[in-house]
Amino acid sequence: MSAYEIAGQVAAGERWPLKFGVFLAPFHKAGRNPTLMLEQDLRLLEHLDGLGYDEAWVGEHHSGGWEIVASPELFIASAAARTKHLRLGTGVVSLPYHHPLHVADRMVLLDHLTRGRVMLGVGPGQLASDAHMLGIDTARQREMMEESLEAIDALLAGREPVTRKTDWFTLQDAQLQLRPFQDPSFEIAVAATFSPAGPRTAGRFGAGLLSIAASQEGGFDALGSHWGVANEVAAQYGQSMDRRKWRLMGMMHIAETEEQARREVAYGLRDIQDYQAKVLPIPYDASATLDQRIDHGNASGSFICGTPEMAVAQIERLWQKSGGFGTYLFMGADFADPEATKRSYELIAREVIPHFTGQSAGPLGSQDWQVGLSERWRDQTAQALGKAVKDYAADKAAASLGSGTDGASA
Repeated sequence: MSAYEIAGQVAAGERWPLKFGVFLAPFHKAGRNPTLMLEQDLRLLEHLDGLGYDEAWVGEHHSGGWEIVASPELFIASAAARTKHLRLGTGVVSLPYHHPLHVADRMVLLDHLTRGRVMLGVGPGQLASDAHMLGIDTARQREMMEESLEAIDALLAGREPVTRKTDWFTLQDAQLQLRPFQDPSFEIAVAATFSPAGPRTAGRFGAGLLSIAASQEGGFDALGSHWGVANEVAAQYGQSMDRRKWRLMGMMHIAETEEQARREVAYGLRDIQDYQAKVLPIPYDASATLDQRIDHGNASGSFICGTPEMAVAQIERLWQKSGGFGTYLFMGADFADPEATKRSYELIAREVIPHFTGQSAGPLGSQDWQVGLSERWRDQTAQALGKAVKDYAADKAAASLGSGTDGASA
């Protein structure tokens, strides 16, 4: 389907407009100045805010040296002061690492400080090294996440004091001092990768779904089954799922030409993939050249390196595979240098996003209407110009004749 056809469907109400944002783990090569890298991330969010992006999600990690935000809540507080429109989410808070009362309290405070711009993204914790340092059994992380989210959900509901006792936290007559700024509360979304654990939890609580492996091989194939699991579990718990609260994350770098995009990602693509292969269970060929990695990414959809047209095609591919979702998130990473990265987001905002929001339908439709009848408009313009010339000549002749008559009378 062409970009124009997509925009036409959105404008006609045949499909809802997509939202766009960034999923900022973030990924910075270990050894670079961390202070400057954090400032770079904050400036990127300011840039995206100015370009009209909708959301930014910020991660939590404690080891590895690449994903250097230890507290997404603190980062969000700083970003909120520097942006006006972006909604800001934790992407994600690793629930087994925190007491649920602390998570709920911090998010309610952020909700007030940002005047309702926050979202709570939750997960079990991605890096096994983080869990190890905290003495957490990785086999129990998903179970712990559900126990924590159950408590957070009850605290936010505020219907009665919450008492819970597990083998890792206790709540005793617990209540929140403040109600959320948003009514009835801020949105909660659950991270999902390759397993059905995330969709199952999202379904149980009627939460949004953050499919952060949507464009990866395996993750792409699981989109349909994940949505099915979420809906099946939601029905069991009397909940419902909303596709508009389903977010899909993918990796892209866009330039005016594919050749330029390929040159620009020489800056960091290989390093990022090498790091990901050490911490994530994804297919990986360490011997592949940069061109081979790019070719594979473009062919599989796991990493799009190219033009706006290629970005449109990939997002539409995800729409068709999933059956429809609400927001597309770009993975925030140093594929290219900071200036090329900012240009990529700007090009996407200018050339890609309008097709999926329907904003391009009006101008393109008007252009086609005007061009399709161009001979008619040219003829009418020529006739109008010809008439103006004749009218001017007639007026001049009449004025000259009138002047001569007056002179004879005198």
